[in-house]
Amino acid sequence: MVNQDFIDTLLLTGKLAGWTTVILLVIGFPIAYLLAYRRFPLKVLVEALISMPMVLPPTVLGFYMLVVYSPQNAFGRFLSECLNVRLAFSFEGILIASVIFSLPFMIQPLQNGLQAIPASLREASYTLGKSEFTTFVRVLMPNMTPSIITAVAMTFAHCIGEFGVIIMVGGNIPGETRVASIAIYDEVQAMNFQTANQYSLVLFIISLLILTLIYSINGKKKIIL
Repeated sequence: MVNQDFIDTLLLTGKLAGWTTVILLVIGFPIAYLLAYRRFPLKVLVEALISMPMVLPPTVLGFYMLVVYSPQNAFGRFLSECLNVRLAFSFEGILIASVIFSLPFMIQPLQNGLQAIPASLREASYTLGKSEFTTFVRVLMPNMTPSIITAVAMTFAHCIGEFGVIIMVGGNIPGETRVASIAIYDEVQAMNFQTANQYSLVLFIISLLILTLIYSINGKKKIIL
């Protein structure tokens, strides 16, 4: 019989991945739009910084996030003394770290989707007197639906497997920061292979379904006039 701790851990994992995906979807569109269609100083550096989590060891990012959260740091001290907020070893803390660490998995598919749309579609919309916002909503978004789905799916899938940055920033607090990836490590360390297998199987099935979704929409992209 599945115990409550198992369910709570999976729910917390889904909560973290869900909120991370929603937040990145909101901030991802304007960032991707700027990177796809605007030229500005240090654009290459901005793109490199956004892509850093893909090559940077998670523990490195987690360490620096923990330093920022620390009351010994100016920002952490401000949060603690002025706002009575503690980010280290809290759900809010791992959520912020998760958003930063998952940034490229949302931004890059959106940026690629925008760049793949023929410029003539945007120019035609502007010629008809449509604003940038209207053009984005009514012309660009419908033509990048596969990229949006890919970005959301990849971000969610990446979040449910996060380990290094979560363990550094949030530790292993049941009901607060103990997500499935950390639980698997704990169960293996405790020689509870059956429970570890249950966690692993759930994550495997979710990841397989997400990848199947991505590949099923790949190649179906068409331009909507």
